[in-house]
Amino acid sequence: VQMLGRYPNYKLAQYEREGIVIPAQEGDMDILAKYTCDFLSFSCYGSHVVTYHDENEKPGEGNGGTQMHMVRNPYLKTNAWGWATDPQCLRITLNTFYDRYHCDLWCVENGIGWNDKFEDGTVHDDYRIDYMRANIKSMRDAVEFDGIPLMGYLYWGCVDMVSNGEGEMAKRYGQIYVDADNLGKGTFTRTVKDSYHWYQKCIASNGEDLD
Repeated sequence: VQMLGRYPNYKLAQYEREGIVIPAQEGDMDILAKYTCDFLSFSCYGSHVVTYHDENEKPGEGNGGTQMHMVRNPYLKTNAWGWATDPQCLRITLNTFYDRYHCDLWCVENGIGWNDKFEDGTVHDDYRIDYMRANIKSMRDAVEFDGIPLMGYLYWGCVDMVSNGEGEMAKRYGQIYVDADNLGKGTFTRTVKDSYHWYQKCIASNGEDLD
């Protein structure tokens, strides 16, 4: 509703079948149509492969309390938590949203959690650099070849923190290492990883230098 300025037809049809009446005053629909959002922001970490749904299954018995069962994509690299690295997912998402809403887009979350190893006074996270490089190339293709109006990109996140999904410190997303474990023990000293220096160079070149 906020993006298109109207209620979708399938939802209006459902309301009619179920006898639901949306209270509205004269001019309300015109206001919805006029004051739509200027842009759409979204998160994109990777893709999932979902198996069929068993009709005898109860709601909530799937992954994460859903009705979906995720399986590994044998063609993609995954981390210790089963998250697949799929840069084409970002380009597909950009095209899907633009085809649907015809507005400017902003990727506000994109990253990969990894069980980083602190060695030689830092973290040599080439896997994170590869992830960022591939996703930035995917966005660039979406802009240059598909004509997608992409406003910006935010990598998640700059500093290691407790994972919202797993509640673990071990699942590290940051480009800055924080000396702390899953029990909150450590010095909490911050040390920049190799990916920090790479991303700094990438930003300084406006995404041109991806080496």
